[in-house]
Amino acid sequence: MASFINAVLILFAMFALAWESIQRIQSPSPVAAITVMVVAAIGVAVNLSTAFLFLKNSQHDLNIRGAFLHMAADAVVSVGVVIAGALYLWQGWLWIDAVVGLVIAIIIILGTFSLFKQSLHLLFDGVPDQVNLLEVRNCLLNTPSVVTLHDLHIWSMSTLENALTVHVVYDEKLQSADALLTVITESLHHHFDLNHVTVQLESIDYAEHCEMNHKDHVS
Repeated sequence: MASFINAVLILFAMFALAWESIQRIQSPSPVAAITVMVVAAIGVAVNLSTAFLFLKNSQHDLNIRGAFLHMAADAVVSVGVVIAGALYLWQGWLWIDAVVGLVIAIIIILGTFSLFKQSLHLLFDGVPDQVNLLEVRNCLLNTPSVVTLHDLHIWSMSTLENALTVHVVYDEKLQSADALLTVITESLHHHFDLNHVTVQLESIDYAEHCEMNHKDHVS
């Protein structure tokens, strides 16, 4: 939820910046370039230092990535303001501030859209991007004594933890339930970093009457 809200706020701010820039392109006006550049330079330093703190874990945690993009976006905007102010002082172009603002808005919107898409996907309990559902299914099916499986679900509990539930049909003659559970949980943890695992073991006879088996539900 935090990453989704962060993405929405960034997109809203950038659309507002783009709209304001378009208005100013149509009606350019003078700016207090020196004051704007000083304030923007301070903003660059503050936002870059803050973004740097989030950089290390931004690839692994969607919430941290959202915070990183938020700080980075603010820093980029501030850099653009400094550049626009310098060009205004140099050439006297009244329209430069608005054009730079529009370019920055477009770049950040494009960069933030993936965060918005991923966070929205997770809000609807979609399979996390870093987990391949087919590979998980094949891994389970290749486990000794497993005959088939059904009702496989994988979703995110948070930006760092994923969960799995599945009905596994196995041959009781080949392996005990406890031994099979140990193999499955260790395999899912080792290969897919799935630690919150719920497995319903079913004998071949029981699976014939399992209501969920006839739905063949995988998600």
